Amino acid sequence: MVEAQKEKKNIYAPIRAEIKDIIEETPAIKTFVLEPETDFSFHTGQFVELSVPGVGEAPFTPSSDPAVKEEVEITIMKAGKITSMLHDMSPGETLGIRGPYGKGYPLDEFAGKDVLILGGGVGLAPLRSLLFALFARIDDFNGVTIKYGARSPADIVYKRLVDGWAGKENVDLEITVDEGDKEWTGKVGVVTTIIENLPVTVDNTACIVCGPPIMMKFTLLKLLELDFAPKDIYLSLEKNMSCGLGKCGHCRLGPYYVCKDGPVLTYEQVKDYHDILD
Repeated sequence: MVEAQKEKKNIYAPIRAEIKDIIEETPAIKTFVLEPETDFSFHTGQFVELSVPGVGEAPFTPSSDPAVKEEVEITIMKAGKITSMLHDMSPGETLGIRGPYGKGYPLDEFAGKDVLILGGGVGLAPLRSLLFALFARIDDFNGVTIKYGARSPADIVYKRLVDGWAGKENVDLEITVDEGDKEWTGKVGVVTTIIENLPVTVDNTACIVCGPPIMMKFTLLKLLELDFAPKDIYLSLEKNMSCGLGKCGHCRLGPYYVCKDGPVLTYEQVKDYHDILD
């Protein structure tokens, strides 16, 4: 009994994680490659609390392969106090990481279906983890369609990786930008402009949406217009989370705590409580 108590994980305590590498994805977004002091596992869609010692912490969704336990990658946009301090850090420095928390994507429920992924901006970060998980069992799905929008070509996250994703079997990838440049030859327009003539079956598709609130709002409206069912639309709702443990109440949506019941929730679950369409 005593030994079992010793081995029980303290859900409040972070573990040390060394920054092994920092990859600049865009002028405002960096990927931090972390090596936790012990193996760290998570399910795609779950999140962690990342802490700067002596300063504070914030919730982030890992962007790395959930099958890899020795390292965790977290892609972070510079947007506030904690993220600004993280962007000023260097390899060799140490952070704290606790979790994982919440519920991720129900991959088994996607089996036998088309999977439609709709991302915007840094919202591609948690979706990257989902892509790793989907690619690992790609034959379980009818196909994976990815529609991604960025503000400009310079703001496309994971430019170094997207060609490899597009070249995979049963994967259809399309990217659009709000405003192109002289070298851009792809689509121009917000992400909803490329959600037409989709290579999916409406009543047999899992739709995953992740991005800035305004992008999620209009993407959701477009999916409903195309007759996708609310139960088949999965939203990633990390924005309002704080403590990660359902204690502070900051992320409460009706009967749900996003940090405990999400952050992945269907529109069917939250449509009567969430203001995403307001």
